[in-house]
Amino acid sequence: MKQILLSIVSLMMLLTGCNKANSTNPTPTTLRVEGSMTVDGRLRTYLINLPPNYDESTGFSLVLALHGGGGKASQMESDYLLTEKANSAKFVIVYPEGVQSDGALGARTWNAGTCCDYAVEKKIDDVKFISLLIDELLKKYPKINPKKVYATGMSNGAMMSYRLACELSNKIAAIAPVAGTQATTQPCKPSRPVPILQIHSELDEKVPMGGGIGIFGFYFPPIQNGLNTWVANNGCNTTTKTVTNFTKYSITKWGSCNNSSIEFYLTYDGGHSWPGGLHNRTAADAPSTAINANDLIWAFFQKYQLP
Repeated sequence: MKQILLSIVSLMMLLTGCNKANSTNPTPTTLRVEGSMTVDGRLRTYLINLPPNYDESTGFSLVLALHGGGGKASQMESDYLLTEKANSAKFVIVYPEGVQSDGALGARTWNAGTCCDYAVEKKIDDVKFISLLIDELLKKYPKINPKKVYATGMSNGAMMSYRLACELSNKIAAIAPVAGTQATTQPCKPSRPVPILQIHSELDEKVPMGGGIGIFGFYFPPIQNGLNTWVANNGCNTTTKTVTNFTKYSITKWGSCNNSSIEFYLTYDGGHSWPGGLHNRTAADAPSTAINANDLIWAFFQKYQLP
């Protein structure tokens, strides 16, 4: 693969939104746990946060939050404020981590199909990891409702969420990719319709909305290609598609999608970043202020569960 010789600096910038982790993490509590498991001989790690009322209720939703290439669990938690949202909205959130490269700084990536880098080169079975992780968390935390498991992700993590929808539709109720496209190499044949909420910026040059060469020479399919795949998978009626334009963003929705839906939020500001997140590095794209990804994603997830 021609990306093998990418420098470690490039890897650490690759598709994360390029944000340096915030130095102030959420206050540690006994509800925030660093975990690990061995999959195919590799130690895989994750960070899980239980909301404050976990011991007082049942039927919790579980949201898988997948970092971008070169990111990690704590970086995603800090930069995108997802744990704060999980605590206030009362859902369980887990930040799985991709495999580390052999480089000195150990950049982490996901095998989402054609992207990205080390995980693809080593043919890491990240679908297996996520599947086993879901099983383990449902066993460890029985108050989680197995019908309410969702996936979101940034960039390479967004691409991984698409792959999970294709291959783990029996476990994932809905997905919400941010700043990433569908990059699977095999035909996408889910066992059921999967609701999709796509968030992207028209100013994103690292994963261009219209497709093409992005960051460090990677080719990315157009965002619309992935959406078209799911319009077909979910049996949506294309004649009922609606586009609503606002000053800073637009919303496209497809109707009659077999007990699911497909929604696409396109912002006119921001870039390769998480709308409503923090801007922790000057050289990184500023997050969109037109929408708040966390609020939209959680509102979307709450509408769906597995049959």
